[in-house]
Amino acid sequence: MKAVVSQHARLSVVDLSEPVPGEGQLVLDVTRCGICGSDLHARHDADAQADVLAQAGYGGFARSHEKVVYGHEFCGTVVEHGPGTSRKLRTGASVVALPLVRMADGMHAIGLSASAPGAYAERVLVEEAFTIPVPNGLAPEVAVLTEPMAIGLHAVRRSEITRKDAAVVIGCGPVGLAIICLLRAFGVETIVASDYSPGRRALAQACGAAVTVDPAAGSPYESLAGRGYMNSISDQAAEGLTGMMALRALPVPWHVALRVLDKVGARAPKRPIVFECVGVPGVIDDIISKVPLSTRIVVAGVCMKPDQFRPVMAINKEIELRFVMGYDPLEFRDTLRMLAEGRIDASPLVTGVIGLEGVSGAFDLLGSPDAHAKVIIDPRSSATL
Repeated sequence: MKAVVSQHARLSVVDLSEPVPGEGQLVLDVTRCGICGSDLHARHDADAQADVLAQAGYGGFARSHEKVVYGHEFCGTVVEHGPGTSRKLRTGASVVALPLVRMADGMHAIGLSASAPGAYAERVLVEEAFTIPVPNGLAPEVAVLTEPMAIGLHAVRRSEITRKDAAVVIGCGPVGLAIICLLRAFGVETIVASDYSPGRRALAQACGAAVTVDPAAGSPYESLAGRGYMNSISDQAAEGLTGMMALRALPVPWHVALRVLDKVGARAPKRPIVFECVGVPGVIDDIISKVPLSTRIVVAGVCMKPDQFRPVMAINKEIELRFVMGYDPLEFRDTLRMLAEGRIDASPLVTGVIGLEGVSGAFDLLGSPDAHAKVIIDPRSSATL
């Protein structure tokens, strides 16, 4: 079969052996596969990420010297059942699958490990237990977005945002755009998107951002004025004094009144939810220094280099940091359903469709923020960007 192999950062189309399904596994004909930012990172920074993941307990991440077939965002049709499969998914069924597969030496990340070739290929090996049928006759062009949209769903759920909260999305690449789509699907009314690229700001608006900001010309946090957020420690202390004076004037002990206010949630801090989707050193510290007090920051951008921020700034402002990664099977399934039911409109993300021969050129173009957002591979196409 034809596949795109990466080795020493060089991408080339080669002939590979057909995948053979093991116990409980399926072989899919790949209908579509998305190019992910993780693939772009892995091409040049595979060794650094492999070192980190080895410390975290996964030693199978791709190394630069290995021959790796990328592709973990995919949909396909079932063409072969391995031994021990239930066969509930008939041959020809359109499916998506979580990109994890069991090999002889343990579990591996499909498309990000030399042991588990991905879907930059005509066929890919998956686990039946991780495979989900595509509902409602959903087109492959939409079903292929399940994996990146599930990243957005997981980030939004981990943020614990409500419809009335304000969301600020810093960075409008594919991850930021996916989060904006999910925020819109969850009914969040105030979504502010920030990016230097006018093209990406336009995409953010198409995905549901109410306000877009060029950080070179202004601050995304200026749009939050009038929502009652506290920006100054001194102002917070002064407000506390005013509140205590009012409480002491009541006919009940002040501490009793405060406990009542706690129980009804009246003392919970007003704060925005900020999604960091850039993954460049210095961005987290910049956000911490500029956001209102008590802001919750959800870090979804993958920074491949060492970074630092000032804990004393975060402590004094009582900033909350949450780091997010991936999704679980239920979030993956829910995302697919939301796409099929039209609750997520991710169509603005897709800016190009190519064949295997066009992958190398697409990687080069995706390095420019104004060129493309999400590029989809159709292994049977001859198109290039």
